[in-house]
Amino acid sequence: MKRIALLLEDLVEDVEFIYPLYRFKEEGYIVDVLAPRVGEFVGKKGMIFHASKKIDPDNTDMYECVFIPGGYAPDRFRRDKETLEFIRKMYNEGKIVAAICHGPWALISARIIKGKRVTGFFSIRDDIENAGAIYTGKPVEVDGNIITGTDPKAMPEMMKILTAMLKERG
Repeated sequence: MKRIALLLEDLVEDVEFIYPLYRFKEEGYIVDVLAPRVGEFVGKKGMIFHASKKIDPDNTDMYECVFIPGGYAPDRFRRDKETLEFIRKMYNEGKIVAAICHGPWALISARIIKGKRVTGFFSIRDDIENAGAIYTGKPVEVDGNIITGTDPKAMPEMMKILTAMLKERG
């Protein structure tokens, strides 16, 4: 059965974590919630989430896709060397790397978006452009194996495109 890596950190945007969690499960994927440590994390809206596995860059072969939710969690992801290495390896192995809202911050720090068409929350436009990417501002953007979205309103379209990309890959 195919697996998805869903990243978690404190102050994640609750809906950007919950929505993909259940959409992937509805599509029949096993979803592993990965974080810099195993344990509980608190979302921006106060929900409590649990990471069952620690992020390990040596385990990318287990996953088809990594999904990076937004909120303030991406600012924490970008401070963690193993998280960035995990994202970079997933990208380099041709796996799907998905990020929404402030999630592209982690892509910037993983140094994988230079020259790519990327979208994200409007307030990180300068960060995306300063990293050498082309900010499109579209609700959803796909460039190769990277898919990005702007905010929770983009999630239905993003998840529809993302699950279709996963199905195409078999």
